Amino acid sequence: MTTTEQREPAMELGREPRATAGAAGLDENVAGALAYLFGVVTGVAFFLVDDRAFVRFHAAQSIAVSGVVVVAYVALSILQLVVSASFFAGGGWAFALGSALSLLLGVVWLVMGLGAFGLWLYLLVRAYQGQTPRVPVAAGLADRLLDDSTAE
Repeated sequence: MTTTEQREPAMELGREPRATAGAAGLDENVAGALAYLFGVVTGVAFFLVDDRAFVRFHAAQSIAVSGVVVVAYVALSILQLVVSASFFAGGGWAFALGSALSLLLGVVWLVMGLGAFGLWLYLLVRAYQGQTPRVPVAAGLADRLLDDSTAE
């Protein structure tokens, strides 16, 4: 996944996060970083508690990134279950093919886990630095989540 550095349109362009404490008694950059700490749990908490645009965007993006990662892990788990059930029941070449595919899916699982950890750490650090990195798919979901919450 690639990220691009852009400011959220709802925030003032060219300014750093305010140093004032919000509803949680935290600076914007600290609250934005903490929104990523435990994924959906802290994302939802900060999304509901804090009204600052910087924090709400990071909270919404945390929810979206966590959701995409969970969906990807579930899809990979189902695929691995299907491969195991299909090929390990047979013998000979089917067993060998199933073993190779299972090994490949295990490597994909590992790479995806390391990538998700790297993305999580990157987003947490950049939010603490006052930046607003936008993860391509997750930022679109976060924007829609923010639009839906402000329309109500």
